[in-house]
Amino acid sequence: MRRRNEPVAKSAPAAAAAPDPGAEPAPDRRHEMWCRFWKLVIWLLGVYIAIPFLLKLFPAIPTCLFVLNNVQDFHFIDLKRPQDLGLNHTYNYYLQPEENVTIGVWHTVPTALWKDAQGKNQLWYEDALGSNYPVILYLRGNRGTRGKNTRVAVYKLLSSLGYHIVTFDYRGWADSTGTPSERGLTTDALHVFDWIKARSRDNPVYIWGLSLGTGIGTNLARHLCERGTPPDALILESPFTNVPEGIRSHFLSTVYRYFPGFDWFFIDPIISSGVKFANDENVKHISCSLLILHAEDDPVIPFHLGKKLYNIAASSPSLRDYKVQFVPFHRDLGYRHIFIHTSPELPRILREFLGKSEHEHHH
Repeated sequence: MRRRNEPVAKSAPAAAAAPDPGAEPAPDRRHEMWCRFWKLVIWLLGVYIAIPFLLKLFPAIPTCLFVLNNVQDFHFIDLKRPQDLGLNHTYNYYLQPEENVTIGVWHTVPTALWKDAQGKNQLWYEDALGSNYPVILYLRGNRGTRGKNTRVAVYKLLSSLGYHIVTFDYRGWADSTGTPSERGLTTDALHVFDWIKARSRDNPVYIWGLSLGTGIGTNLARHLCERGTPPDALILESPFTNVPEGIRSHFLSTVYRYFPGFDWFFIDPIISSGVKFANDENVKHISCSLLILHAEDDPVIPFHLGKKLYNIAASSPSLRDYKVQFVPFHRDLGYRHIFIHTSPELPRILREFLGKSEHEHHH
């Protein structure tokens, strides 16, 4: 029997119900999540709309995005020491195409001259251009430097096939001074070509352009043809037709391709800054053999642009008496934009094409 003054035991509180992990968030929580989501959507939409106006207001931005002269390799390369990249038969020059503009140049001699080249100075390399080997002026793409690994692989391949290779970094790239422009880049190429011709005697001199280098290459070839000193052949690897079509077809333009006023926002600023690189117009004024190489799986410059350029060139009256050839590479090969040099068929293609071009030149 309980005593009168004994406290009454309180009943234990009901155990708190465990939260149901499958339960929906509380209304306030759902509202907060939706607010964050729409803020993010509005922010992304604002950035999406602002970018075209930013590019229009500052036309130097899209021009820099097109030429990519400030995008360098991720690893440091001493461009004065090509031997560090396995190019023990390569010499580093500096040429001056214009006042206050200096460009860095590499000259790789044919593999057959490798032993003779060891320890030689600039004078020996310049004299070597007059040896009995053809010369290729290689005009590279827009990213990185003349020491980029894929380009080094190209120099080694062409050297093993018996060519001198002369390449350089355009003004504003790597250790070359000056500011990029279409006129300036073409002037650089013309200066290097004339420098080669002054030393190569009667050896054939070919121009090879890749990507952006195709625009510079056709500018150069057209100028040379119009002044009566055409190159012995022109090779265009992964070419575009012109800047507007190249930009419209680039995979990075996909998100803006149907944006109202696309040309006005994205293309006109580049054109107004003097960048055209009209390959399709240039090939109508070129009088030398022309070889076009393009991979079907090229994600940067679509295959159909290279094919279109070939069709224009093949019907050009100025090229009627010259060999015009288009070589496609099937998408299953995976050569994409810059790996055509890995094709085991390339040496045969070059031998057959340039052999014919050399025959035409000497006869």
